[in-house]
Amino acid sequence: MKSVVSTSKAPAAIGPYSQAIKANGFLFLSGQCPFDPATGAIVGTNAVEQATQVLNNMQAILEDQGLGFADVVKVTCFIKNMGDFGKINEVYAKYFQKDCPARSCVEVARLPKDVQVEIEAIAVLK
Repeated sequence: MKSVVSTSKAPAAIGPYSQAIKANGFLFLSGQCPFDPATGAIVGTNAVEQATQVLNNMQAILEDQGLGFADVVKVTCFIKNMGDFGKINEVYAKYFQKDCPARSCVEVARLPKDVQVEIEAIAVLK
């Protein structure tokens, strides 16, 4: 069984997908972009500001399900410029402070609405 997760505290999906799906003891978070949940506008003009908003959006979905970053087991980061890797890591480290999840980070040619950062995750349900 799977169930759709949706919260108004995170941006609504901009296509035919869900914010997250609960299935088989896991929460699968769709890639989050730096969109303001209330307006849908892009937040930030640089990778640091955008990564912060992305992680805030992820936090809203996790908290909606009674979870936190400590429950995340796998993360995939998509970034527009690998030159921003260190700056994004600094932001990331503020949210993932202990027993960090497995992670991949790849540079991509383009992201939705030309944002600089998108991050998806998998968490273990309690």
